[in-house]
Amino acid sequence: MATFTVKIAGSERSFSVRDDETLLEGALRQGVMLPYSCKNGTCGSCKGTVLSGSVNYPHHPAQALEPGDAEVGLALLCQAVPCSDLVLEVREIEAVRDIPVLKLPARVAEKSLLADNVVKLVLKLPRAQRLQFLAGQYIDILLPEGKRRAFSIASSPAREGEIELHVRHVEGGGFTGWVFHEMEPRAILRLEGPLGTFFVRHDEPKRPMIMMGGGTGFAPLKSMIEDLLAHGDTRPLHLFWGARTQEELYQEDLIEQWVAEHDHITYTSAVSDQCDERPQKGFAGFVHEAVLHAYDDLTTHDVYMSGPPAMIDAARHAFVEHGCREDRLFYDSFEFGSDVPVSILAKPH
Repeated sequence: MATFTVKIAGSERSFSVRDDETLLEGALRQGVMLPYSCKNGTCGSCKGTVLSGSVNYPHHPAQALEPGDAEVGLALLCQAVPCSDLVLEVREIEAVRDIPVLKLPARVAEKSLLADNVVKLVLKLPRAQRLQFLAGQYIDILLPEGKRRAFSIASSPAREGEIELHVRHVEGGGFTGWVFHEMEPRAILRLEGPLGTFFVRHDEPKRPMIMMGGGTGFAPLKSMIEDLLAHGDTRPLHLFWGARTQEELYQEDLIEQWVAEHDHITYTSAVSDQCDERPQKGFAGFVHEAVLHAYDDLTTHDVYMSGPPAMIDAARHAFVEHGCREDRLFYDSFEFGSDVPVSILAKPH
């Protein structure tokens, strides 16, 4: 087994990567925090530039690379495997470096339906242990045979001793089918976390925020908003939440409470499948279109978005075209992950 050295340009930091693991896996294994989200090559959060050396993609195609990206050295670190020593230009994430990643058992304390296809789980952690995390991060549920399923944490870090998940039922999904139809309260699950680099940046000066979620992509945004409120952060915040139908916007009562109690929070819903039998409450169309309908110029905003890859990809390009700085655009992309090796598993929610 060969091992290669990866140096980060402009930094004293370097790390080693085996030829059977991705650059991201090698970095995280040694505590080097690089940006990432989906881990399956579709979101582009982990893009970096290979200044010297070469990589390949033996596990999964680099779907998030656009035409011409590879020619200028861009690589997807969650899929790229080194073929030689490398010099890499990529930004490190400082805020999560000192938060330990733990493996813990957890007991299902609550299981309740939020919508026909979404269930809320509240997991109780062991009495003497806590899971420190940043609002917006996620956990992996560890399954037999080395499989795992990832879910964003929907609860605020202030809820010590328990975490909330929003699990969407996926046709053909073995784990989500078991959760919906067979899992009983008090069941024991094993988890690993926190994971991911999706969290609110608190740089100065603080800029107005747009948060955009698709489906259960609302979960990490809920955690973020509750954490901001707990810390008295009153910068302007406009939440956009989109789904196919009105029924899939499963916690609008909570959002309406936020809006009623906090003048700095605004909410817009978006429904893409119009139903003639019901009046339209919010925007008719895709959620990123709702954002652009409200904001033609995004130069003064930070944008946080969470949802499926197609939504993230469409929004990312459109928002940059409307002035959003790429370094002020933060996103968490996920899709259903089938039974594939752990190293290339998708984030399903």
